[in-house]
Amino acid sequence: MTEHASPQAARLLVDCLAAQECDRIFTVPGESFLPVLDALHGDQSIDVVTCRQEGGAAFMACADGAMTGRPGVAFVTRGPGATNASIGVHVAQQDSQPMILFVGDVGRSMRDREGFQEIDFPAFFGPIAKWAARIDDAERIPEYIARAYATAMSGRPGPVVLALPEDMLSDTAEAQPRQFLARPAQAPCPDAMQTMLAMLDDAASPVAIVGGAGWNAKARQFFQIFAERAGIPVATAFRRQDAIPASSSVYAGSLGYGPNPKLVERVKQADLVIAVGARLGEATTDGYAVPDLDGGDYKLVHVHPDPSELNSVYPADLAICADMGEFSEALALWDESDITPFSTGAEANREWEEWASPSPGSEYPLDLARCVTFMRDTLPPDTIICNGAGNFAGWWHRYWRYEGYPAQLAPTCGAMGYGLPAGVAAAKRFPDRTVVAVCGDGDFLMNGQELATAVQFEVDLIVVVVDNGAYGTIRMHQEREFPGRVSTTDLRNPDFAALAESFGCWSAFADTTEAFKDAIVAAEGRRGVRLIHCKIDVEQLAASGATISGLRAR
Repeated sequence: MTEHASPQAARLLVDCLAAQECDRIFTVPGESFLPVLDALHGDQSIDVVTCRQEGGAAFMACADGAMTGRPGVAFVTRGPGATNASIGVHVAQQDSQPMILFVGDVGRSMRDREGFQEIDFPAFFGPIAKWAARIDDAERIPEYIARAYATAMSGRPGPVVLALPEDMLSDTAEAQPRQFLARPAQAPCPDAMQTMLAMLDDAASPVAIVGGAGWNAKARQFFQIFAERAGIPVATAFRRQDAIPASSSVYAGSLGYGPNPKLVERVKQADLVIAVGARLGEATTDGYAVPDLDGGDYKLVHVHPDPSELNSVYPADLAICADMGEFSEALALWDESDITPFSTGAEANREWEEWASPSPGSEYPLDLARCVTFMRDTLPPDTIICNGAGNFAGWWHRYWRYEGYPAQLAPTCGAMGYGLPAGVAAAKRFPDRTVVAVCGDGDFLMNGQELATAVQFEVDLIVVVVDNGAYGTIRMHQEREFPGRVSTTDLRNPDFAALAESFGCWSAFADTTEAFKDAIVAAEGRRGVRLIHCKIDVEQLAASGATISGLRAR
């Protein structure tokens, strides 16, 4: 058989990705971008992960971007492929994570005729992406790729979508890849820093809320140094719990759904709120009430890398547009004599320690609070926890201690089906760390097919499926709003352990706390994909220890 050289445009596109140090692509292959697949054939610089559904591929790319700070990359085909992948774009946008989705498109001569699987992708993705465009001219591929990387990483990170007409990919092209692009790093204004420290010196009960756009290991390290010197309580934004180590003496817990009531009260009573990286969105602020958007006797310092986010919802007394790492480093290096240490950080940390410790006794055979506590005492401290959306996640948010970085992959926009694909991406990115994908029963079956991807690519991954036979979060809302009138939330589930074995995984079943402990120990001692099917009572809810019957009684 004669080998054919890849078309120049497709080869140029792959070379442009390599120039930006793209080392992994997630894809479900399609005929609309066959030249790109051919250009990737035998390429040793880019690892190609073949997924089983475009939603899973897009979630993996989104999670990869969250871990690396550079865009995670996915390739999907037009029409059904692109619409399946749109959930990953939505998550990347709301979670402020860099991502690039490439979509194979109809040929240029077929456009505007409602050709096979045709969609106007710039129009379709425009509202949920930072930038959506189509590359019609092969000579401009380097320009579009460079702009895609710059757009996805700069300011508030987010997704970019580029459509690739299939005939364009076979064009000749003489252009050359552009140079490597780094995320712009903007230092904070020294005068603004001096003003912030003066506001801190005047405060009696300050609190910091951290994590979000552009947060990285540098920001984490230096902000922890500053916060511990200043003694101020540090809360993390919703599902940003690895933004500061759980072992920090000033860690106060996380905001969002099911937070410590004492932390909520502390934020409400604060006279100075320092928000760094967080957008202060609906989930973190409990509907813009913590802190109060429309009232409250407090001052707000809002630090964010994107000027369009500052003063867009919450009015800031001091708005600082800066890179998170640069801001935190400048803060940590400030003269310590300018700061009078507070005692409230240690107080808030003690309140969190009490909140994050399970109370004795349980009426349920499988007590998830104790199971999570056992997990955190058994698995390595830098274990990465990946979860989608559902009531089950609340136990890990409350009782797990996110010590490493990155250590939490969880969609702030509340998308189901994220945990398993994110776990695959994490296991590929950090093969020497323990990775656990935590899923609900409804959540797992939205992307359970990616077990096949995990097995095919021989990742080391523990999967915990919490099975309560219901869409638990919606059931909880039903009982709160329409007590005793359950509708559409009951689920009839498969034997998840047997299902996992059919994929080639090791599996175990647990319906008691002791059985779960045994399963975790057994799973930790093995390699490959290991799934633990946990059966719990639908009455057991994560939210502040509530029960279904308790909600019904109200």
